[in-house]
Amino acid sequence: MIDANASRPVAPPATRRAHDRGRYPRLARELATLSAMVDIYCRGHHAAQRSPRVDLCGECRELMAYATRRLDRCVFGDDKPTCASCKVHCYNAAMRERVRVVMRHAGPRMLWRHPILALAHLVDGRGKAPDLPLPPRGP
Repeated sequence: MIDANASRPVAPPATRRAHDRGRYPRLARELATLSAMVDIYCRGHHAAQRSPRVDLCGECRELMAYATRRLDRCVFGDDKPTCASCKVHCYNAAMRERVRVVMRHAGPRMLWRHPILALAHLVDGRGKAPDLPLPPRGP
């Protein structure tokens, strides 16, 4: 790929780990679960703000974009625990509270709308969080 403004090659964008179901099935399922929860919350609270052609309102799209970025950069990779049992809090305080509000509303409704995702999330939450991986040491 070559940049239009410069004649030097530009690296292609990195593939998103959370969207790569083949290589990172756990992250992909976590993203699907969060996406379903945000959709349930947005339908219940922001129905008037949603346009007919867009699935989420602007506020919920912003939350999903932030959550996707955080999942893509998760230090645990596919060994990621659920956020509630994680030792590393990668969301800032405001976004963490927004996700809590979304999950508080959507959690009970997930069993009716997405029972498999809800049960997988409950099972994932029962597991022990792994220790933080150590950075590689240089020579």
